[in-house]
Amino acid sequence: MRIGELAERTGTSRRLLRYYEEQRLIAPGRSPNGYREYDESLVGRVLQIRGLLDAGLPTRVIQQILPCLEAPRDIHFSGVTPETIAILERERDRMSERIQCLTRNRDAIADYLDALRGAGRTADTS
Repeated sequence: MRIGELAERTGTSRRLLRYYEEQRLIAPGRSPNGYREYDESLVGRVLQIRGLLDAGLPTRVIQQILPCLEAPRDIHFSGVTPETIAILERERDRMSERIQCLTRNRDAIADYLDALRGAGRTADTS
C-alpha cells in the first residue's frame, strides 16, 4: 500500500510516517518506480508505535523493544545497556502511575455521573 493509505488507516500523518522511517521504526519497501510500498503488517506496527509514543517512550527505546512485541518469546538482548534498563523501568513505573491516576479520574467521573442521574430521577418524580 502507498503512504497515503497507511496514513489513513492508522490516523497518522504522512510526515510522521516518514519520521518513523527515519528513526528505523518502520521499513517500507520500494516499488520499481521508487515509491514507498508499505506492507499490511505495518498498520499494526504503526499503531503500536503510536501507543508507545503516547505512553511517553522515546523512539530510541521503542526501536529496541519493537522486536520483542512481534514475538515476545524471541527477545533479543543485543545492545541492551544498564541505561536502557533504567529507562524502561522508569517508563514502566510512570505508566503505572498514569494508569492509577486515570483509574481514579474515571471512578470520580462515574460517581459524578451516578449522582447526576440520581438527581435527575429525583427531579423527574417531583
